[in-house]
Amino acid sequence: MRVQAHLFMGVSSFFGGVAAIYALASWYVLGEVEWTGTVALAIAVGFGWMVGFWLLQATRRSERYHGLPPEERIDAEVDEGAGEYGFFSPHSWWPLFVALAVAFTAVGVVIGWWMTIIGALALLLTVIGWVFEYYRGEFEH
Repeated sequence: MRVQAHLFMGVSSFFGGVAAIYALASWYVLGEVEWTGTVALAIAVGFGWMVGFWLLQATRRSERYHGLPPEERIDAEVDEGAGEYGFFSPHSWWPLFVALAVAFTAVGVVIGWWMTIIGALALLLTVIGWVFEYYRGEFEH
């Protein structure tokens, strides 16, 4: 994960340089800074560094307790990376409903506050359903 951390931080630093060039170019051409693009690029810098820093800290913590992962060692065998990576539900419809509720809420911001409230309520209910889908019904455990 160390490589991914450095990639995130490097690309976001590039965005910082682009943000400075964009601000200067817009000031030169328009006579004022075009704030929408400049702020968007600056936010991309912050988000990229945030993810990169988290990956770097997670790598340091993981290496301290578990050593280097097999994908970063030259002498590692393929079967060292085998194992369970997590549980992913193959039959769940909840992600679809959560996405529809998010879309409804986003459209509600444009249409009106009443639609946003309905969408936020639908989003809350679908997220609760997704989180607790394995606590009731056929797949309860």
